[in-house]
Amino acid sequence: QEELVESGGGLVQPGGSLRLSCVGSGFIFSRYTLSWYRQAPGKEREIVAALTAQDNPTYYIESVKGRFTISRDNAKNTLYLQMNSLTPEDTGVYDCVRGSKIYSLRGQGTQVTVSA
Repeated sequence: QEELVESGGGLVQPGGSLRLSCVGSGFIFSRYTLSWYRQAPGKEREIVAALTAQDNPTYYIESVKGRFTISRDNAKNTLYLQMNSLTPEDTGVYDCVRGSKIYSLRGQGTQVTVSA
């Protein structure tokens, strides 16, 4: 069974950091482009960052450039999203997908709340 499972979300103060993880199973993880999406309250779901199977090039939505870093450890079948300098506008449900704008598998999501 193919699956993506996210973890690492939580409540953090503005300016803080979180690292999200996404573990894949049931497929050859290293062969795929993987991406992080988020959906903020009252807003459309958007792609935040993407990473190809070859680790290059990466994509970041403009609002997270310089603050977020997407990476992967194929030996652990894990995708990461390091989020620094968080703001309340980063609040939302973050999920990982296999693919990018077109994807074939999606995790259940993890909640990130940035609040004082």
